Amino acid sequence: MKLAILAAQNEAARAAQAALAARYSTAEPDSADVVVALGGDGFMLETLHRFLGRGMPVYGMHRGSVGFLMNDYAEDDLPTRIAAAQATTVHPLRMRAISNGCTPVEALAINEVSLLRESRQAAKIRILIDGRERLAELICDGILVSTPAGSTAYNLSAHGPIVPLTANLLPLTPISAFRPRRWRGALLPADVEVVFEILERDKRPVAAVADYTEVRDVSRVEVREARDVVLTLLFDPDHGLSERIIAEQFTV
Repeated sequence: MKLAILAAQNEAARAAQAALAARYSTAEPDSADVVVALGGDGFMLETLHRFLGRGMPVYGMHRGSVGFLMNDYAEDDLPTRIAAAQATTVHPLRMRAISNGCTPVEALAINEVSLLRESRQAAKIRILIDGRERLAELICDGILVSTPAGSTAYNLSAHGPIVPLTANLLPLTPISAFRPRRWRGALLPADVEVVFEILERDKRPVAAVADYTEVRDVSRVEVREARDVVLTLLFDPDHGLSERIIAEQFTV
């Protein structure tokens, strides 16, 4: 098994990379069978983006701050652990953002697509699902659509629901909604198209963010699951992502 060992820019991750490289045969990412990512969830996200569309399985080990997407770190029997690991496949979201007559920008989001107000004025957003208006006007700081894998990230911080990977649902979660005040969002089938239209956009500018890609002053943002893009994460059998998503809902 050829391993490409990548590390985040922190002391613990770099030390782990050196220790593993001294014990195991390593390869460049282009010729490896598996990528071993050492760091936190941010570095895992960066690694997954780096290998988008290449079908490269990624096995993460926690050497960072937050390790929800990572396995526990251990140096012993790494090839055996990887061989026994369970594969979890996830699909990112595809965002198409239109900004004041400019060429539309497309980007993929593994965690979420979020819309955020750019000024002191609250955003006003119209929401359509599969072409049908569902909310004529949401006044808020923003709104996001999350993948199941990303439902424990920004979505959870915004009081959105945690979604199991096999649920085929996408959380739609408002960020500090002012009107309608009691609207808490929605759970949508994974195959829908969500469209956000920005109202009063000259007075109330809004930015759209898909993981690392930000588009400012948007007028319309279209989001749907990218079923043609498959990401493979490897987890130890007793540390699977689905189990952690369930367990997270009972964490107090």
